[in-house]
Amino acid sequence: MSHPPVIGLSTYAETAEWAAWRAPAALLPTNYIDQITEAGGVPVLLPPVPGVATALGRLDGLVLTGGGDLDPAGYGAEPDPRTSRVHPERDQAELELLAAALADGLPVLGICRGMQLFNVARGGTLCQHLASGAGHRPAPGTFGSHPVRLAPGSQLASILRPGDGQADLTLAVPTAHHQGIARLGDGLIPVAWAEDGLIEGVELAPGPGQHPFILAVQWHPEASQDQRLMSALVAAAAGGRVPVAAAGAGRAPAGQAADRRL
Repeated sequence: MSHPPVIGLSTYAETAEWAAWRAPAALLPTNYIDQITEAGGVPVLLPPVPGVATALGRLDGLVLTGGGDLDPAGYGAEPDPRTSRVHPERDQAELELLAAALADGLPVLGICRGMQLFNVARGGTLCQHLASGAGHRPAPGTFGSHPVRLAPGSQLASILRPGDGQADLTLAVPTAHHQGIARLGDGLIPVAWAEDGLIEGVELAPGPGQHPFILAVQWHPEASQDQRLMSALVAAAAGGRVPVAAAGAGRAPAGQAADRRL
């Protein structure tokens, strides 16, 4: 690859304030951008609009970022009163981005909401409000910390503990979420767990034409000084796409509903 890898990052759909203005915005905390830049990548922000998946032809990797809750209708559930900041248009845009990235052989990293979206895309479900006391939900506007156990031999363990990836590993991670995986989606392999048993990391079982770097974590690596996950994504993106193996394995057309069981 002759140019620095270009990494697409999905953006929040929120009302924001700046100067004298208050308006709907597509935005992203700069710590995501900083970590991609420091790893040698070029970050490109992807707004949650129909057809955004067509931009993936110019990208080398994808990050599905954190944010508000997924629409429970997407996994066949009634909304819990504590489910909030739901933006179905963002859900749909990111489902299309994920489908296109998998079909095009791009590396993908999901973060917090991004892991939950990945699970729903594979037919899984979510717990809409986790019990208090497990360390997942700090005070609003802050990140907490709790330990996670990594699966020996997993790709995640090899990234976060190189050379020790075969041992049982535990590390503290920054966290801020009130939802999590309930039923695991098809083909996803759990590779990290919190002390209460909640799945905190998943990888996708290898498939034809699929990039080997397809993983997601429930915590927020961008909120820490540990840049290894973002650096691993950028390094994987620098290696180029994986050729699509089978004819007809292409993406869902932009603007059309993406298959939630990708």
